[in-house]
Amino acid sequence: MSQANPFSRTANRRDFLRWLAASPLLATLPGCTPRAASPGSNSRTPAPVPTPIPPAPITPRPSLDDLVTTAADALDVFDMEKVAETTMPAAHFGYIQTGVDGEETQRNNRNGLESIHIRARRLVDVSRLDTRVTLFGREWPTPIVIAPCGSQKGFHPEGELATARAAQAATHLQALSTVSSTAVEEVNEARGEPVWYQLYATSNWEVTRAVVERVRAAGCPVIVLTVDLPAGSNRLTLQRWTRIDDRTCNSCHRPRGRAPTVKPMFQGTPYRPGDFRTPAMTWDFIGRLREITDQRIVVKGLMTHEDATLALEHGADGIWVSNHGGRSEGSGQATIDALPEIAAVVSGQVPIIVDGGFRRGSDIFKGIARGADAVAVGRPYLWGLGAFGQPGVERVLEILRNELALTMRLAGTPSLASIGETSIGTD
Repeated sequence: MSQANPFSRTANRRDFLRWLAASPLLATLPGCTPRAASPGSNSRTPAPVPTPIPPAPITPRPSLDDLVTTAADALDVFDMEKVAETTMPAAHFGYIQTGVDGEETQRNNRNGLESIHIRARRLVDVSRLDTRVTLFGREWPTPIVIAPCGSQKGFHPEGELATARAAQAATHLQALSTVSSTAVEEVNEARGEPVWYQLYATSNWEVTRAVVERVRAAGCPVIVLTVDLPAGSNRLTLQRWTRIDDRTCNSCHRPRGRAPTVKPMFQGTPYRPGDFRTPAMTWDFIGRLREITDQRIVVKGLMTHEDATLALEHGADGIWVSNHGGRSEGSGQATIDALPEIAAVVSGQVPIIVDGGFRRGSDIFKGIARGADAVAVGRPYLWGLGAFGQPGVERVLEILRNELALTMRLAGTPSLASIGETSIGTD
């Protein structure tokens, strides 16, 4: 075998370097500028160096949080929460978000729901769904109820009127708060029919009597007597959000040196701020209400079978299982976990409504499976209200209805009546 000639390799390298020096590719290499040929050189004249083409500008990809610019863009209720945080005054958003103490009760409302799984059945005809529910002789097309919440004009200028119109659009049951920023008569007109009325019974009986007579005259068929807030509550998140809100906010709170603003439903009554709490209220209060009204009475705020039994003994027409969304006592008990023992005691005698942490249609399914006739939502529709007003509330309710329908089909339960204890399990 002959050996390669090392001089031939050197010659090849020289030819390659001459070619490279004359090539326009040299201009594209960092730090390389072709050297001009010396006079009399027999090197080839380098080709003109082309002007570099600037790179195309890079368009930053939009954040997912920036893609919800209308109510229709929201894919779930948590999209509304993100928008509401940016559009609402800080203290008012904090009012919606707050629980009490370390917010264990509020978190457990969610944790309790998330610890339950759905036992999906197969090969069931779910081509037609029945989500109707009948409460006190009135049929509703959905078991999703709009829970009461006060001061809604603090979340959007139209406040409770926007919520009422959204409720009317899809025929949802709505309960109106005693501390509403809009009078019941106006809300009923916007709703198209009388709403249920949530009652904070003050310690001044004359105030309570006046309010009950007013809502009875307005045609409200049900009084929702709230019993889980006899004293104040330790809402630390609200206090923290308030600290970063630098508004004067005299429009909805007490201006310095002036009397506190009186909510519309207390106007014309002898109400004083100290009347609001009711630490002395007992079960006998239901009987006092019976003496002044023929409206149905639903007791809201029960969390134990003992209290459910007492409510039935004292003539309650319905029970609302609630811990005030984790905003009253810091017991740590989730409403979905309290529901079975109450449902066992009630055993179909009166309707049961539950609230507390319900954020998806699958959550509503679980509430029905554990014994509720209807499920009330609070924060989700308030996020929608704060984000987009009436269209936001409508979209939240639409999302929840659609999710419930999808869950029912996938679980093999074509009606609310077919959802029961065997429809769920626990992790």
